[in-house]
Amino acid sequence: MLLDKYISELLYRYQCVTVPGFGAFVTEVQSANVSGSASTFMPPRKVILFNSNIKNNDGLLANHIALSENSSYENVVVKIASVVNSWISALENKNKVTLENIGEIYVNGEYNWVFQPYTEINYLVSSFGLNSFVSPEMKREKLLKEVQVFEAKEPVVLISNKKRNYGYLKYAAAVTLFLGAGLSAYKIHYDQQVATDTLMVKKEVQREVQNRIQQATFFIDNPITTVELAVKEEKRPYHLVAGAFRSEDNAEKAQKLLIEQGYQATILEKNKYGLIPVAYGSFKMAEEAELLKTKLFKEDSIESWILID
Repeated sequence: MLLDKYISELLYRYQCVTVPGFGAFVTEVQSANVSGSASTFMPPRKVILFNSNIKNNDGLLANHIALSENSSYENVVVKIASVVNSWISALENKNKVTLENIGEIYVNGEYNWVFQPYTEINYLVSSFGLNSFVSPEMKREKLLKEVQVFEAKEPVVLISNKKRNYGYLKYAAAVTLFLGAGLSAYKIHYDQQVATDTLMVKKEVQREVQNRIQQATFFIDNPITTVELAVKEEKRPYHLVAGAFRSEDNAEKAQKLLIEQGYQATILEKNKYGLIPVAYGSFKMAEEAELLKTKLFKEDSIESWILID
């Protein structure tokens, strides 16, 4: 079973994909940034993290594989367990576990699992067509002003009782004003040149972005069948899911228990896998769901995931 292939497919749609008995691959959205002296442009992307403490079976991966392979849920769970056992055995023998398009997991000197993600694939669908590129560093020539220094021998002046003539001072003032005006004109010219160079660089970067967008391609092997969801009038598309149940009675019991604990629990519509999700609550903003998810995990070690309509 190509388990890494199915995990990769789900990472495009979900923030957390749990492999039962092994761990969870969690995605985190990273904003676009420009770094380095050569101005490397990185588009918004999903960064993949691995948490070996999240091992409970939430049904997401198993149901997806069962639907893709037209197999039973129970049979798929057994196959997943077999692959997980082979991964754990390899790590115990200090061998790397390579997951295609996801990353590598290996054991360090302290016998801890270390996950090294691949960065070639961007799982953020909203960044379709945007690739990273490097804008060449702009080099400016330094303008040096040559200054000639003239040495003049000091004249010998005979002192007399006549009144001294200070007329030379007005010529010195005129020379000073002339030099000042020349330096000001030079500075204005230099500032204009810098502004022109900067504008050219910005235009070049913009043209590069447009070319990248037009030339970029985006491939997904065996894309997932499009899921049509009904549009709800209430604009709360972010649901923090506590669990998913096949039985409606069990879903109602879970909702009742969460309400007694003070949560605004809701029962969501049955998904195409035949499961009924029960959420701690539904939110207008993704940040609100993330805050509650983090609080539950830190304070009570409760695992949950975010479902987006």
